[in-house]
Formats: sequence, structure tokens, C-alpha cells
Amino acid sequence: MLHILGGLDAPTSGEVSLLGERMDQQSAVAQGARRNEALGFVYQFHHLLGEFTALENVAMPLWIGVQLGKRSLSEQQIHREAADMLGEVGLSHRLTHKPGELSGGERQRVAVARALVTRPTCVLADEPTGNLDRATADGVFDLILRLNAKSAPHW
Repeated sequence: MLHILGGLDAPTSGEVSLLGERMDQQSAVAQGARRNEALGFVYQFHHLLGEFTALENVAMPLWIGVQLGKRSLSEQQIHREAADMLGEVGLSHRLTHKPGELSGGERQRVAVARALVTRPTCVLADEPTGNLDRATADGVFDLILRLNAKSAPHW
């Protein structure tokens, strides 16, 4: 269901619109650009790229946005945004560590930071704490709620 909502899979019937535009009427590149600007994904398994550091994993959506022409950021700005988001999830001291050097909870917090670094309109989460022990899961869940409250508009 989350893949259909996120435009990763096409529905067998009906339609999916994201920010008022039907996903099935867009090219794959346009769909990717729309996802990059509007959605964040957090899965039960972190899906981090093992050959990249925590900073590089979090910076990836920003780099993609630049490559798609949807963001205008320098390399320095991208690294600063990614480092700031890792700071928000309590991992400022782990920027240069690769996923294999991080605990399960740290990897999941990197995944949360990656999902939020573009400041998406919506985050789609599929059991983001399912592989974590209770205390770590509670911490990740509280983190998501805190970051949501921090970035939500104040009416």
C-alpha cells in the first residue's frame, strides 16, 4: 500500500495523486522528482547504502534533488543540511561512520534523518521500529513525533 501511495507501484484500479498531480500521468523521472520533493520513506529495515557514511546516506536525497534540477544547493550546503539533520536525531558524533559501524537503533535514526532531510510534506513509514528493541523503538518513535512537532506549521 505504501508503495502505491508513494508512486513506486501503480494501482490496478483507481488513481494516485501527489500534490494535486496524478502520478500515472507523469514520466518516471517526473514521478521521482515529485517523490523527492514531497515524500520521505522510512521502512522497518533501514535500507542504508553500506558503502556510504551516515552523512552521505542522509545527503543522498538532497543530491538527487540537485541532479533532478529541483534543488539549488552547493556541496557545502548539502553537507550542512545532512549534518544538521543527523544532529537532530542525536548522531552528530557518527557522521563518518558507515552502517556496519552503527547499532540497529543508530541505523534506523539515520534512515529517519534521510527521510526528513528534504523537509517532505508527508513521511510514509512502514513499521519503522519493528526491528528494534522496545527502548530503542520508543526512542525512534518519540524522535519522529518531536521532529514532526518541530517542523509542523504553527497556526
